[in-house]
Amino acid sequence: MTKYYAAVDMGASSGRLILGHMENGRMELEEIHRFENGMVKKDGELCWEFDRIFKEIVAGLKKCKEIGKIPVSMGVDTWGVDFVLLDKDDKVLGNTVGYRDHRTEGMDEEVYKLIPVEELYARTGIQKAIYNTIYQLMAVKTKHPEYLEQAETLLHVPDYFHFLLTGQKTCEYTEATTGQMVNAQTKDWDYEIIDKLGYPRRIFQKLIMPGTSVGHLTEELQKEVGFDVEVVAPATHDTGSAVLAVPANDDDFIYISSGTWSLMGIERKTPDCSPKSCELNFTNEGGYAGRFRYIKNIMGLWTVSYTHLTLPTTSRV
Repeated sequence: MTKYYAAVDMGASSGRLILGHMENGRMELEEIHRFENGMVKKDGELCWEFDRIFKEIVAGLKKCKEIGKIPVSMGVDTWGVDFVLLDKDDKVLGNTVGYRDHRTEGMDEEVYKLIPVEELYARTGIQKAIYNTIYQLMAVKTKHPEYLEQAETLLHVPDYFHFLLTGQKTCEYTEATTGQMVNAQTKDWDYEIIDKLGYPRRIFQKLIMPGTSVGHLTEELQKEVGFDVEVVAPATHDTGSAVLAVPANDDDFIYISSGTWSLMGIERKTPDCSPKSCELNFTNEGGYAGRFRYIKNIMGLWTVSYTHLTLPTTSRV
């Protein structure tokens, strides 16, 4: 009997549910459902439409039922850094603001008043990018301190979708590292950084590694889609999953992962958090099996998609 595995891969401009199975020693992939993604203006902020996107994920699962290909497991990967804050009743606090919003302007200076940029890099190995979770949280603390006071849980985007699927709150390692608050040596939250910045410890969930079972669909979802499936955390940062697909037979390879962002890099068994690495603005993002994606951000395809969206219809090719 053929075993199917479902992957929900979410980019900044589109998402898709893909089924994979093994056939004659090869992995065969089939796109089941594709949908648009993007930010919308809400209360002057650029926000994601997570409610709509989750309905698309559910629609993809229903299509699996319709065609008689029921997956034995599934997982979600997305872009990095973005998150939601949940209150004691698991309701989202504030808008689901995205990384392209301008709320983080000047927040780097607020962070560096409390911890120098050199120390931050030495501890996390993550390059400075103004949209990182660490600066987004400072924006929340500065502009909406009541949200942090009420928050009980922080979930990054793929973790939030896993929560909606299963009712279980987890925080996957590769995604968490993009936020610049995970210690590169311990591979756990750097609570010294978190405490210095005044972020409440309680909101940070225990980190799990790729391959960890999150749970099964909630009873409500099982009734809606017509089956149950185990939700297993992949490398939930999309580049972390993409690197696993590099057709390399040894550790001596370089890759370019291209999408909304393009990234060029290598895999390392240990991070490089040196001053020289910081100066060159390389980043050490968490990878599968405890490895590190030592990468450099380069120009991606977002300029193409942005130009396409902003040009008059008559000017588009």
